[in-house]
Amino acid sequence: MVLLVIKMWVKHLCIPMGVCHCLMFLVAMCFVYFAKAFQGSYMKSSVTQIERRFDIPSSLIGFIDGSFEIGNLLVIAFVSYFGAKLHRPRLIGAGCLIMAMGSFITMAPHFFQGPYKYETTISHFPASNGTEGILPCLTIGSLTHDNEIPTCEKAASSSLWLYVFLGNMLRGIGETPVMPLGLSYLDDFSREENTALYMALIQTVGIMGPMFGFMLGSFCAKIYVDIGAVDLDTITINHKDSRWVGAWWLGFLLTGGVMLLAGIPFWFLPKSLPKQGETETERTSNVLGGEQDCFISDNNKNSTAPNKPSPVSMAVLAKDFLPSLKKLFSNTVYLIIIITTIIQFNGFIGMITFQPKYMEQIYGLSASRTIFLIGISNLPSVAFGIVTGGLVITIMKKFRLNVLGASKFCITVFVLAFSLMIVQYFLQCDNSQVPGLTVSYQGAPEVSYKQNALISSCNMGCSCSLRHWDPICASNGLTYASPCLAGCQTSTGVGKEMIFHNCTCIGESPLPYANMSAVLGQCPRKSDCDYRFKFYMAVTVIGAFFSACAATPGYIILLRSINPELKSLALGIHTLLVRTLGGIPPPVYFGALIDMTCLKWGTKQCGGRGACRIYDSGAFRLVNLHWHFQKSNILEIN
Repeated sequence: MVLLVIKMWVKHLCIPMGVCHCLMFLVAMCFVYFAKAFQGSYMKSSVTQIERRFDIPSSLIGFIDGSFEIGNLLVIAFVSYFGAKLHRPRLIGAGCLIMAMGSFITMAPHFFQGPYKYETTISHFPASNGTEGILPCLTIGSLTHDNEIPTCEKAASSSLWLYVFLGNMLRGIGETPVMPLGLSYLDDFSREENTALYMALIQTVGIMGPMFGFMLGSFCAKIYVDIGAVDLDTITINHKDSRWVGAWWLGFLLTGGVMLLAGIPFWFLPKSLPKQGETETERTSNVLGGEQDCFISDNNKNSTAPNKPSPVSMAVLAKDFLPSLKKLFSNTVYLIIIITTIIQFNGFIGMITFQPKYMEQIYGLSASRTIFLIGISNLPSVAFGIVTGGLVITIMKKFRLNVLGASKFCITVFVLAFSLMIVQYFLQCDNSQVPGLTVSYQGAPEVSYKQNALISSCNMGCSCSLRHWDPICASNGLTYASPCLAGCQTSTGVGKEMIFHNCTCIGESPLPYANMSAVLGQCPRKSDCDYRFKFYMAVTVIGAFFSACAATPGYIILLRSINPELKSLALGIHTLLVRTLGGIPPPVYFGALIDMTCLKWGTKQCGGRGACRIYDSGAFRLVNLHWHFQKSNILEIN
């Protein structure tokens, strides 16, 4: 219906149908660029929620996140070569359909798993009046929580996360034809002077996708995962709790629907178009244009157009490939750029994947707030930096500055970004004060990775489980790992309003306290933590801007450092190596490094190690420093 209305409007205005199709393709490409960025950024924003829902470590969620690049690399060579000879718009439409299917498959486990059951140590017992009461400190029987039946762990450790892996891989496969086939189609059939404008418009609209994706992620992270299926009044945790799982599946339903809509126009576009501004004579002499020219000579055709070079056989192309590759890798500058780009991309992927988790752990923020702040501050800053870098290159061309000038500009912004990165390291909050993990039961700083450190004289008689995480905030400002480990004897209230009384560990602490009571949840950070966080965000936004400023100049340096006849091969090899070595490994190894900083692992419903609940802030800061250093490293070489 929409296409019919557009055609009628075009006919009324006497616009040629070829121009109409080209503009329709431009609008469709803008929408699909927005949709794929919207979809991809939502996946990034949901990493923490998926990790908690499936009770998996950060290294495994990193592997799942990297499946997008795996899927992309599986078909990129096939699509790039054969796609140019097929119906390009319909291939893009098929890619959109596959990406939509990937989103729907990703959300499927939510409907197979049943209700989410977060871990808790609170024990229920029947009271004398027939009601049910809470007994935090058990003197007998609770030790069985640490020795669950081992066969139950296999049932709890469901492999349904494989659906998320498969869905993300399908998204990578579906995304493959969008850029190479879409941009080449636009370039083939639009005016030469309009191509740059069209591509800039597509990229500009695409930049808006991540902002909306992270905002959707923030919204879904606030909604409980089983919304509509459980009574929320019975839930004792809120969206700030490290056990909270938001409605991660809901966003994939929406992004999949948007991607499905984005692919519809491509099914109605022709295989080829008359080039904008081309006369009938030129159109006849150029029956096939652009990338759809034959790569293999046709023996049945003995003549070619007078101004058109003879087709080159595949045998000649294959013979020249290895010498060209050898010549390309003999270029020292090109090799250095390849290596440094891989290092930089490693840092960027590690940062964008785990920055929400970092902000949660270091500053005590909720997942929804961290995702929202990244979406409205960091991403627009990056977009503005890329545009600024492009403007600088334009000005440099006007004043006839060369590659050396671009290199000096990159070095300058690197120094600025690196300086801000060092400042970030000192704008951190201390560990959340948890007796037995980050402080002693007397309140002295003391980081411990051993479970036995959770036992103290004040809770020794309670037979507490050491494997579960069920934090409470005491009136002395300390967060105890569970009501039992705080030595609490009784409780009042239900749900989120539950209060624990007669907590013996509070009385034994030398810290001042108002009473011997505690409430559910972790204690808020110190007052100066919020002040530090505001400075951290300001420095992060400015640093992201300076880092992004070097993107366009760095790309120009790459193009100017290689021979013109090797440009296409150089860009292809550059993309292949960067996506293979810079896109797949970093979520895995950064996730493994983050797992090493975990102080308290969660426990699955039937036993076994779940997702991490609290990290050592000092060690996590070093991982953060690592990925920021890698992210800035490319600028140093340039």
